[in-house]
Amino acid sequence: MSSPVYDSSKPVLVTGATGYLAGWLVKRLLEEGFTVHAAVRDPDNAAKVAHLRALGDSHPGTLVLFRADLLEEGSYDAAMAGCGVVFHTASPFTSKYDDAQTGLVDPALNGTRNVLNSANRTDSVQRVVLTSSCAAIYGDNIDVAKAPGGQLTEAVWNTSSRLDHQAYSYSKTVAERAAWEIAEAQSRWRLVAVNPAFILGPGLAPAQTSESFNVMRQLGDGTMRPGAPPLEIGMVDVRDVAEAHMRAAFVPEANGRHIVFSEVHSFKDLADMLRPEFGEYPLPRREAPKWLIWLIGPLLSKNLSRPEIAASMGHRWAADNGKSKRELGMSYRPVDGAVREMFRQMVEAGVVKR
Repeated sequence: MSSPVYDSSKPVLVTGATGYLAGWLVKRLLEEGFTVHAAVRDPDNAAKVAHLRALGDSHPGTLVLFRADLLEEGSYDAAMAGCGVVFHTASPFTSKYDDAQTGLVDPALNGTRNVLNSANRTDSVQRVVLTSSCAAIYGDNIDVAKAPGGQLTEAVWNTSSRLDHQAYSYSKTVAERAAWEIAEAQSRWRLVAVNPAFILGPGLAPAQTSESFNVMRQLGDGTMRPGAPPLEIGMVDVRDVAEAHMRAAFVPEANGRHIVFSEVHSFKDLADMLRPEFGEYPLPRREAPKWLIWLIGPLLSKNLSRPEIAASMGHRWAADNGKSKRELGMSYRPVDGAVREMFRQMVEAGVVKR
C-alpha cells in the first residue's frame, strides 16, 4: 500500500455536500488545499450551506457551491467540469418515507446513474469514489451467518433486500450495482467504493439530519427506556469514513469495494457508553426481549416490519475490514468518543432534552 497522493491541481466534486458525512469530507479536502466543487440542491439556502462556507473561509482550499439535483439529468455537468475526482456521497438515509420507491430507490439509483453519466461526459474525471454501504453487502443480520466463514467481505452482495423488505438496503444495493455496470462499460475513470457500517459522531452543521441522529435521539429521549432493540451492528466514526474516502480517491492503487467499520456493538452498548456522562437521561439499561419488539415494533414505526425484526434482531454481526487497512492504510479510532461527542452535540442543540 502506498501513501495517498494529494494532487490539488484539479478541483474535486462532492455531491450531496450538505450531508452528514460530506461535511467532514469537504473539511478534509479543504485541509489538503483542494478546490472543492460542492454540489447542493439550493446554494441560496444560507442556513443550509453556512457551515460549508465557514469551512471554506477557515481552511487552505477553496469552496465553490453549485446547484444540482439527483433526479435532474445533466445537472452535475457544470459542477463536474474540470474535476479530476468525483465523490458521490448524495443518497437518502432515512426511515421516514411514504413510498420506498420515490423516497429511497429513485434518488439512490437514478442519482447514481445521473452522476456517473456526467463522469462519462467529463474528460477530466479520472476517479469516482462512491459512498455505498455495508447495506449493499447484507440486508438482515441473519445473512451474516450465510456468508463464507460467517463474516461479511467485499465479495458478498446483498440478495435478501427488496422494495418491501429492508428498502434502504435495497436502494444502496441497486445503486452500487448500477455504478459498477456503468464503470465497467468504460475505461477512462476508475470506480472505488466505500462501504461503511453504521456511522456515528458529531456533525458539522447545526441541525444535521441522518438516521444515525434519529437513533441517538431515541436512545436519549426515553423511546428506548423500556429496553433497547437486541440488534448488533458494525459501527464507525464519521471522521474515519471521511478519511476512507480520501484514501479511496488518492491512494494510487485503490480499487474495488472497501468495508469500513471499527467495532461491533448493540444499541444497549451505546447507552452504556453514554451513561457515565449523561446518566440523568432515560437511557436503556437492558435489551427488550425480541418477542416484545416483534409484537409492538410495527405499531411504533410503519417502516419496521416483523420479518425484518425476525431476521436481524438477536443475530450476530461480523465483517472483515482488513482490506481497508491493507489497501487504504486505514486505522480506526474507538467509537465511544464519537458516541459521546455526538450525544453532547445533540444535547447542546436541544435535540435531546434534559
